[in-house]
Amino acid sequence: MDRCVVLVDAGYLLGAAASLLAGEPGRSRIAVDHPVLISALRERAEEETGLPLLRIYWFDAAVDRRPAPEHRRLRVLPRVTVRLGALTRAEGRWVQKGVDAAMHAELSELARNHACADVVLVTGDGDLLPGVASAKEHGVALHLWALEAADGDFNQSEELVGEADERRVLDRAWIERWARPREAAAPVALPVAPVAVLAPPPAAVAVLPVAAPRPRPVPAPPAPAARTAPLRVIPTPKDLAGRAATVPAGPGTATGGPVLRWSSDRGWVDHRADTATAADALPTLDRLTTSAQRWADREEDITSVGGDPQEVGQVFARRWLDRLPADGHPALLWTDHPRIPHRLDGELLRYAARFGLLAHKEDQIDEQDRYAIREGFWKELAARVPDARQPPALPEDA
Repeated sequence: MDRCVVLVDAGYLLGAAASLLAGEPGRSRIAVDHPVLISALRERAEEETGLPLLRIYWFDAAVDRRPAPEHRRLRVLPRVTVRLGALTRAEGRWVQKGVDAAMHAELSELARNHACADVVLVTGDGDLLPGVASAKEHGVALHLWALEAADGDFNQSEELVGEADERRVLDRAWIERWARPREAAAPVALPVAPVAVLAPPPAAVAVLPVAAPRPRPVPAPPAPAARTAPLRVIPTPKDLAGRAATVPAGPGTATGGPVLRWSSDRGWVDHRADTATAADALPTLDRLTTSAQRWADREEDITSVGGDPQEVGQVFARRWLDRLPADGHPALLWTDHPRIPHRLDGELLRYAARFGLLAHKEDQIDEQDRYAIREGFWKELAARVPDARQPPALPEDA
C-alpha cells in the first residue's frame, strides 16, 4: 500500500526533548502540546515520504499498563494508536518493559501484511535492529529520525543508523513547536506562627516559692582527639618526577631528574622531565569542545568520515586547529616533530579506535595504522600552519 506509518518510542522522543530543552532527561521537566506534536509528526512524515499517513503508533509504558492522562488524550486524536508496556520499579528507578517487543511486533506485522510502503521510526534503541532488517526484506523503506542531542552523547544506536534507508535529525526549532521547559515552582513562604506571650499571674493568686534546682556537675571538656594519620595518597608518575627533580642525586643514581617515556610514531623515545617543551602545554581537543560540538562531531563521524587511518588523523587535527584559542600556537609542534604531545597523542588514538582500527587480539591499533593516523595529523597541520614545512613520510619499518 502506498501509505506511510510512524512508530514513536515515547521514552526516547520525550526524554531527548527534555534533555535538550530543560537539561534533564525526565519528561516531567517539559510541557508537551500533544495535538501539535502529532500534527508535526504527520506533516513531517508525509513531506519526507511523499505518501499519505496511515497511522501513528505511540509506544509508551504505564504502571500496570493503565493509561495515564496523556495516553487518554493521545488515543482520541485522529490516526493515533497507543500501545502500552509495563512500567516497573527496579533498583530505585522506573524501568519500562515490553515496549521494544511491541514495536518489533508491530513493525514486522505491518511489513509482512504490506500495510504500508514506508515506515518512520522515532527511536534510538538498537534492539529494533532485527525488526528493521525483516521489514526491509518485505520491501518497506525505513526512515530513522533522531532528536538533536544536548549533552554531546550520540543518542542512537550506530547499528540502527547503519541499517536505516534514510535518516533525519529533528532540530531544536522543530521540537520547540510542541514542547517547552516547565517553570520551576517558586518557593512557598511558610507562615510564621505567632509567639505566645505569657501574662504575669493575677495579684490575688498566691505564688508559692519554688525550690531552686540542684546544680548539676558540669562535665569536663572532652580530651582532644588524637591526630589521625594523614591519608596516604598514591603519587602519580608526574608527582614522582617533580619530587625526584628536587632531590640531589645520590651515588648510583642519574642526575638531572628522572627519565620519562613518551609514545611516538618511532617507537619509545626517552624524554627527560626537565626538558618538556611548550607544545606539551597545548590544550587537548576534549578541553576545547563544547557539548553541542561533541554531538555534531559524532554526527559527522557517522555520516561523513570514512575511517581511512590518514583521513581520521586529518579530521582530528582539523577540529583541534579550528578550536584552538587565538593565543594557541600549533606551530610549536614542529620543533618536536615527529613527536606529538603525550596527552594529545593518546586522545588521537582513542578517537581513531571508534572506526574499528583495532587489532583483533590485543585491542591495540595496528602499528601501520598508527603511522598513517599520525601522518594524517601532521599533513593537516602542515596545510594549516603558516610557513610550516611538510613533514617527511613516516617510516613503515621503524
